[in-house]
Amino acid sequence: MTPPVPSGSFRRQIVILTACSTAFAMVVLTVVVQLILAAQTSRDVDRVLEDRADAVAGSTTSEPGQGALSVPQADLDRGVVVYAADGTLVAGIVPKELADTYAVLSATTTTQLRNVGDDRRVLALPFATAGGARGVVIVDELLQPYEDAEFYALLVSLITGAFATGAAAALAAWVTKRALQPVAVLASTAADWSEHDLTRRFALGPPRNELTALAGTLDTLLDKVSAAIRSEQRLTSELAHELRTPLTTIQGTADLALMGDDLPTSAREDLEQISVAAHRMTGTIATLLELARSDRNVAESAVSSLAGVVNETVQATPTPTAITVDVDLPDLRLGLPHALAVRALAPVVANAVRFATSSVRIVVPSSMTAGVELTVEDDGPGVQADPERIFEAGTTSGGGSGAGLGLALARRVARSCGGNVELTRREGPTRFTVRLPRA
Repeated sequence: MTPPVPSGSFRRQIVILTACSTAFAMVVLTVVVQLILAAQTSRDVDRVLEDRADAVAGSTTSEPGQGALSVPQADLDRGVVVYAADGTLVAGIVPKELADTYAVLSATTTTQLRNVGDDRRVLALPFATAGGARGVVIVDELLQPYEDAEFYALLVSLITGAFATGAAAALAAWVTKRALQPVAVLASTAADWSEHDLTRRFALGPPRNELTALAGTLDTLLDKVSAAIRSEQRLTSELAHELRTPLTTIQGTADLALMGDDLPTSAREDLEQISVAAHRMTGTIATLLELARSDRNVAESAVSSLAGVVNETVQATPTPTAITVDVDLPDLRLGLPHALAVRALAPVVANAVRFATSSVRIVVPSSMTAGVELTVEDDGPGVQADPERIFEAGTTSGGGSGAGLGLALARRVARSCGGNVELTRREGPTRFTVRLPRA
């Protein structure tokens, strides 16, 4: 199964970059096309005006020696007007809205092009007939049809650009999905192996392309992770073993001394504190040894009862605080040894009892998609520290006297079996969630 694509993934970046680049290119292309089209439209309007004016000037005649101009009626289209050299109207009907402009241009001696408002362009062309008479022909052209053509061209360009951008983004998404899917599978598989099976490798041979090179790199990384974990397990086992003997001696000496009847009250209190601390450290060392020595396959093959784990945890946590247990599935089986399950849950319950005001509640919901989730809630003041920092070894809160190993060991035990321990609500009430594998 392909892992979900994170919001900031490389694939998403490529798709967004492709869409933005395509959109920018289409905008630039649209602007360029509009500029070229506007220039071409201006030239076309001028050419139409010149052709119309030349046709009228060419068809206008006069008798030799006479100044009167004769303009064929067929050439007098809308807006075509002919003036004599002295500015007298010879032929055509002057549009009312252009009367002033026509009057100014009627006596011009040079060719003039002029825009009138936003929708008209006027050309004044002086000419001379074969008979020697002079005049001025003025023609106008409506710009609205040309502007409509430009608008439709812009609309088509925008629609085409939108489709091109969408198509480019879709193509980029499809290509990157196919190209990066093996990479995502390699990364997901390597992450799963690093947590659950340190012996497996891709072993694709010498690098032949980017994917085989990545597989080789991941194999090397898995080798380093495996070596680091084995080294940590060996060191943990050796330290725990070396500490167990003197700790047992301390605990035994304290327990023997407490059996005497002639101890002063202050000395008895001190010895009781030493005994309690020694018992707590003995449990911690036992957990470390079991983590260091446990084999993943053995842990997966073991099965324990959820109800038994919860009951032992509650009984092993002496406290005046009321602990309410709400387990909807009492027959549920856990896919890990009983001792490890207790050691994953007990520190979380002990932490809740430590900070609770009056009650602690352990809940197992009836609906679970995968694994088993136990929520431990307390009505204490909440967690003010960083939610992740409280799971670091040596971190304590609330000014307590603990060694700061409880929650760190609980998370480590749970993760070693494929589960986890998280702070899911910091206050109102405080809630820790313990996730364990299901048998």
